[in-house]
Amino acid sequence: MTRKLYYEDSHIRSFDAVVIECVQRDGYYEIVLDKTAFFPEGGGNPADTGTLGEVKVLHTFERGDEVVHRCGGPLEAGGTVHGEIDWEKRFSNMQNHTAEHIVSGIVHRRHGYANVGFHMGAEGVIVDFDGFVEDGELADIEREANEVVWRNVPVTESFPAPEELPGLEYRSKLELTENVRLVTIQGVDVCACCAPHVKRTGEIGVIRIFESIRRKNGVRIRMLAGERAYEDYRKRAGSAAEISALLSVPQDDVAAAVERLMAERDGLAYKLGGLKRKMIQNEVDIIKETAGNLLFFEEELDVKELQLLANAAAEKCGIAAAFSGDGEAGYKYVLASKRTDLRPVAKDMNAALQGRGGGRPELVTGTVRAKRAEIEEYWGQV
Repeated sequence: MTRKLYYEDSHIRSFDAVVIECVQRDGYYEIVLDKTAFFPEGGGNPADTGTLGEVKVLHTFERGDEVVHRCGGPLEAGGTVHGEIDWEKRFSNMQNHTAEHIVSGIVHRRHGYANVGFHMGAEGVIVDFDGFVEDGELADIEREANEVVWRNVPVTESFPAPEELPGLEYRSKLELTENVRLVTIQGVDVCACCAPHVKRTGEIGVIRIFESIRRKNGVRIRMLAGERAYEDYRKRAGSAAEISALLSVPQDDVAAAVERLMAERDGLAYKLGGLKRKMIQNEVDIIKETAGNLLFFEEELDVKELQLLANAAAEKCGIAAAFSGDGEAGYKYVLASKRTDLRPVAKDMNAALQGRGGGRPELVTGTVRAKRAEIEEYWGQV
């Protein structure tokens, strides 16, 4: 049985221990110590990493009553080793995990919802609740959570006796009857949890809720706390400062300035669309009617604009084939006709020009992976 130092003091960064066992397995060395400060993966909390002497600890997990350290090298059984956990990672995990307890406790008190999913990863802390929280309430929950941080209340752990549990109120995802460890945030939350936590909420620094996503039976929120939340704030502030400088407006006016630019962009796009439509109509007006087919190559026309061109030209020919693109990225196309079923025509062209697409007898759209000369050669034979 491994003595779990992280339960005795979550802030232990280093320790000395005796190597009980070292077994090579699957290209790694699984090392068991008589005691450890390395927290094993569990309850949505990532495993600690660090070093044992000169050996890197890559992962930590539980096997029965033992904590197993998966390492990149061996250690001699019976020897003593000095362990150092990756404190930056551990402290960040504690900040974010305790912050999750605060937020979950607030949501539970307000709505009675249970936390049914929890994960800490590169994308942040993900929490799933079995009920819906309106987006407008999240800011209020975030504010209350940070007030808990500012009050710097104590966070304590306990192992109640089994006979005490029925009389206690606490949150838990599972029905537990023994070896229950309760994490209590004074006046805020009591929850069964196996992971290390900060000793006082002030250590968290700041809590930030970013977004909520409605799911089938509830809501998922993404949040960050502590140093990771601060770094995110710093990055976003830097982006706001850069945008402010580019727009030559104070940072407080950035949103309004962007809205103005978007309105100007939309206006210009509308005018450009009108000019393109006039250009297309002018191009079609000068075309003489023919019993043959007409082939068009246009730069930077989207599919709707190609349809406008092909449909207008189809009034004056057998098949109007309009293409836009280049020989490297390929061409998007529209075929239009008032006289011919285009589906077999498009099928044959797609086979010849590495294309794909489809549509109605009178209108077909798609793409081809061919050069302009190959397209012209093909349509010269149709």
